[in-house]
Amino acid sequence: MSDGNTPPEERRSAREAGSLPQEEPAPEPARAEPAPAPESSGRRRLVQALWPPRVTRAQLIVAVLLFVLGLGLAIQVRSTSENSALRGARHEDLVRILDELDDRTKRLEDEKRELEGHRTELESSSDQAEEARKQTREKEAQLGVLAGTVKAEGPGIRLTVNDRAGATDSDTLLDAVQELRAAGAEAMQINGVRVVASTYFSDSGGGVSVDGHKIGQPYRFEVIGKPADLEPALNIPGGVVQTLKNKQATASVTRSEKITVDALRSAKRPDYARSSSQ
Repeated sequence: MSDGNTPPEERRSAREAGSLPQEEPAPEPARAEPAPAPESSGRRRLVQALWPPRVTRAQLIVAVLLFVLGLGLAIQVRSTSENSALRGARHEDLVRILDELDDRTKRLEDEKRELEGHRTELESSSDQAEEARKQTREKEAQLGVLAGTVKAEGPGIRLTVNDRAGATDSDTLLDAVQELRAAGAEAMQINGVRVVASTYFSDSGGGVSVDGHKIGQPYRFEVIGKPADLEPALNIPGGVVQTLKNKQATASVTRSEKITVDALRSAKRPDYARSSSQ
């Protein structure tokens, strides 16, 4: 009997009775998995490219060199900032230092122009030998003033220091000399003692000695130079005059159109130094 002609009720009954083979359910169609999003796929590839890291030998050497260079720069910057002499300086001191640097720059520029003028005169002079001798004599006179072997006259200032308390020591007088030199002093003497490049100060028995010569109060400075530069250098805030006043000493500065520095020093032959032209 054909199963196709059997009524559905009979087929169902026969199937329940086990006389007919049961129909297998039709398989469900396979569901297609959604394609991965391009963004997640790109992120995955990026992670795979970066991790685990693949470091070459050249990259490792460059990294070590950069680390060492950065460490060295950091140490240098820190050391410079901690050891700077101007870090804790007062505003008045900074202003004074800047003024001194400006004055030194101006003097060096003037000296440069003077030397260039001498060179031009030598090159253009018809009698170069005579011109050279003339410049040599002028240079000899200038060096004699600096060395203290000849007298000097010119405009300048007089500085007089009185200290009843006796607080003015050798360091204070040395500071005054350095301030005057920085301001352009060309010749100087203190209580009849010529001040030159080799001059030294020392405390001696409640007083001060200059090159081994003991001097007493009042301390009188005779200084040749431009008065408009010398006087302000002593009177700036934090300068020599203010320091002396803080020590209960009095300091007076007067300008003069004629200062005579007549204390002389004997020329000393150096023991070891010789002219390179010999």
